[in-house]
Amino acid sequence: MSAAPINEPTFRESVDLMFNRAVALMDLSPGLEEKIRVCNATYTVRFGVRLRGKIQTFTGYRSVHSEHMEPVKGGIRYSMAVNQDEVEALAALMTYKCALVEAPFGGSKGGLCIDPREYDEHELELITRRFAYELAKRDLIHPSQNVPAPDMGTGEREMAWIADQYRRMNTTDINAAACVTGKPINAGGIQGRTEATGRGVQYALQEFFRHPEDVKAAGLSGKLDGKRVIVQGLGNVGYHAAKFLQEEDGCVITGIIERDGALYNDSGIDVESVRGWIVKHGGVTGYPEASHVKDGGSVLEKPCDILIPAALEGVINLANAKRIEAPLIIEAANGPITAGADEILREKGTVIIPDMYANAGGVTVSYFEWVKNLSHIRFGRMQRRQEETRHQLVVDELERLSADKGLGWQLSPGFKEKYLKGAGELELVRSGLDDTMRAAYQSMREIWHSREDVTDLRTAAYLVAIGKVAQSYRAKGL
Repeated sequence: MSAAPINEPTFRESVDLMFNRAVALMDLSPGLEEKIRVCNATYTVRFGVRLRGKIQTFTGYRSVHSEHMEPVKGGIRYSMAVNQDEVEALAALMTYKCALVEAPFGGSKGGLCIDPREYDEHELELITRRFAYELAKRDLIHPSQNVPAPDMGTGEREMAWIADQYRRMNTTDINAAACVTGKPINAGGIQGRTEATGRGVQYALQEFFRHPEDVKAAGLSGKLDGKRVIVQGLGNVGYHAAKFLQEEDGCVITGIIERDGALYNDSGIDVESVRGWIVKHGGVTGYPEASHVKDGGSVLEKPCDILIPAALEGVINLANAKRIEAPLIIEAANGPITAGADEILREKGTVIIPDMYANAGGVTVSYFEWVKNLSHIRFGRMQRRQEETRHQLVVDELERLSADKGLGWQLSPGFKEKYLKGAGELELVRSGLDDTMRAAYQSMREIWHSREDVTDLRTAAYLVAIGKVAQSYRAKGL
C-alpha cells in the first residue's frame, strides 16, 4: 500500500475533523457538543500470561465513548497497531453508528496489542481469558453495561472464550450469554451474525441503487447488475460483501486486493474460488485465474464502478486520492478514507457511502443476538409453524376454488413452496437487517437532499447520529 504522507491526520484526528464539520452545521450548545465529542473513559490493562516457559506481558484497552444509552457496544480487535488513540476513535464511531441505525447502545471499543498469528490456539485462549478477566472484573464486560463483539483479528472462537470466562466469574447471572455478541450458534450466538457486516454492505448498496437520483449523483446509471467492483481485503467483511454482490446481484468483481498483492481480471474473478485459495495458500500469490499485481495498492486506482475498501484504516489517503477513479466508494472498513482524502474525493464528485452506515450490519445483528440472549428464546420459534398453517389455509382455499369452479388456475412453479415456508431465525435476522439499513439510509438521504449546506452522505450521517445522541442527553436532563 502507498505510505500515507507525513502531514496526514491520524484516524482519531480524521474522526474529530468530520465530527467538527458536522456540528458546525448544528445548533448545539458548546457544552453539549463537547460532552458528545469527548471519550468518557479509557481503561488500559497490562497483564502477564505464562507462555513457553516465561511470563509475557500484554497491553489491552477498553474505551467507553458515550453512555447516553447503556450497555455500551463495540468490538475487540487483536492487532499490533492497536493503541489508545485508535481505540478511542473507533469507540466514537461506534456511538454514532449505533445512533444512526437505532441500536440502543452507547459506543465502546477494545483492543489487544498482539499479532494473533504468532500464537497457537491454546496460547490465544489463555491470553483471551486473562484479558476477559481483567475487563470483566472492572464491569467492562457485562450484559447491562458493556457488551463486546468480534473485530479485526477476533471471531466466534474468541467470543466463546470471553463468554465462558464471564460465566465462570458470574455463576448466578442468568443473562451471562448476553455479555458478548458474535458467539458461535451453539454457544448462544445467532444465525446470520458471521455474514452480517458483509450482508449490510450489500443491503446498503441495494438501497442506494433504489434511488435513481442518488445513482446519477455518482455518475452511474441502472441497477447493481453488471457493475464492476474492486474489493480491498477479503477477510470476513470483504469476502461476504463480494460473494453476495457477485452471486445475488450480478456484480462483476474485477479486483481483489490482499496483503501479498492483488488479483485483477477485467472479465471477473470468482470470489469463492479466491477465498479457497487464500485459506489453502495464505495469500493470493499464484492464483491462476487472474493477473497478480505485486503493488496491491495500485489496484485501488484502477477504473471500476464501485470500490469497497474492507480492511484497514487510511488506505485511501492524500498520496493516492487524486488517482482513485471509482465514482462510488462504500466504506466496508472503519475509516479507510482519511479526512484529507475525503475532501479531495468530494471535490472530484465521488460519492462515498460512509463507514458509520455501510458497516453497521455487524452491530445491528449483534443487537438482535443480545435481545435473543436476554429473551432466552430463538427468533421464529413461537410463530414459524403458525405462519405456515395460516398460509396453507390460503393455498388450500385457492386450490379448492379452482377445482370447484373449474377455473383451471395453477399456482406459479415454486410459489407454493416459497409461500408456505415460515420465517426462521436466519430469515428474520436478514429481514431485520434489511429494514434497518433501508431506514438508516432514508434518514441520511433526507438530509443530503433537503439541505443545501450538506453535500455528502458522511456529513448527513454525522448530523443524524449526533442529533439522536443529543436528544438522548437532553432527555437525561443535560
